[in-house]
Amino acid sequence: MAVLGIVAEFNPFHNGHLYFINEAKAQYDFSTVVCVMSGNFTQRGEPALCNKWVRTEMALANGVDLIIELPLVFASRSAYNFAKGAISLLNNTGVISHLAFGSEINDINILQKIALLLNNEPAKYREILAKFLAKGHNYPVARSYALAEFYSDSKIFEVLTGSNNILAIEYLRVLAEINSPIIPFTIKRQGASYHSTFLTEFASATAIRNALYQGIDITKLSTSMPVASNSILLREMGLGRIPIDYHIWEQLIIARIRTMKTEDIELLLDVTEGLEKRIMAKSNQNTNLPELILGIKSKRYSYSRINRILLYALFNISKSLINELDSYDPLYYHVLGFTDKGKAVLEKIQLKSHLPIISRGRDIKNIYNDKNSPAGKMIQLDIMATNLYNLLYPNPDYRIGDSDYTTSPLIF
Repeated sequence: MAVLGIVAEFNPFHNGHLYFINEAKAQYDFSTVVCVMSGNFTQRGEPALCNKWVRTEMALANGVDLIIELPLVFASRSAYNFAKGAISLLNNTGVISHLAFGSEINDINILQKIALLLNNEPAKYREILAKFLAKGHNYPVARSYALAEFYSDSKIFEVLTGSNNILAIEYLRVLAEINSPIIPFTIKRQGASYHSTFLTEFASATAIRNALYQGIDITKLSTSMPVASNSILLREMGLGRIPIDYHIWEQLIIARIRTMKTEDIELLLDVTEGLEKRIMAKSNQNTNLPELILGIKSKRYSYSRINRILLYALFNISKSLINELDSYDPLYYHVLGFTDKGKAVLEKIQLKSHLPIISRGRDIKNIYNDKNSPAGKMIQLDIMATNLYNLLYPNPDYRIGDSDYTTSPLIF
């Protein structure tokens, strides 16, 4: 039985996602599609357009059979840590035969060549990397320059400008590191790049989100999204749960920073080289989040990294906490939804995997109540993330907490 594994954010689910799933399913006779999906906050450290159950509903309506949440401690991290959490979850199921991922280059041999080098890091490469870091480049940019120089191929740099290529390389790195039997393959990304803001048949998720934040009539998105996704967005708009109130989000962030001590900011994950002083100073000089991030950003610190650091401040994600939790893979399967085929695969996972499957409030409480355990610390962050996310709904009637305890998996 061939079971396909994928990793996604579906923020929101659009035509490009549908194309990817259909193309991937056409490669082999897959019986089921299992997806590891980020929860209410994305890899770039931002709140998702829709909550995790709404995005689960979109995915189930468009060909995915089982959705498992990627814990926040992996979901809002660097590309490598995001991949480590997601691939470990898929591998530990014991049922996934293949992994599909999108890429701009659509050449798995080049992606695997880069992944292998990054896992081994020969001395020559390390020397070149150190040279570019010494010039003040942030790590992703320095790595791109170093790889291009190591291979004497400028095209390598172009490969590493594609956000899907970058994640693909990290998936391949993790598969190799854990010696996974899962067979990887890639599907060429269709349509606009991640950062494109044009609404076309294959509009990017960024373009769709921007249009919604700017108040576009949702019906105008019908050419960019599957019918089911568009209908779900219409319903959520009517309920007052989208688009999330970004002004509340930035107020939460700025208020948190302004009430912290500089030495507490220094303890946060990814804060180095005196950045805590810059964060503190800029939080008092800026009144909105984009200005704050641009004020903190530098050649060495990318926009996404600053975004994540501000998220870490809100959730008090410290270096010491991550040093502890990074010793572990994700420690549970939080099931967000499934089809009949997904339910059958879940039963197989229950037999083959050592990880607990949580789908009810009492399952979550059992892990949460063991507060000092690694699993307890992971799930505390997930619950905190949902509780804070709910405060961002435009309709205050939905800003209640503890949704993780009261929301059952969606059965499609």
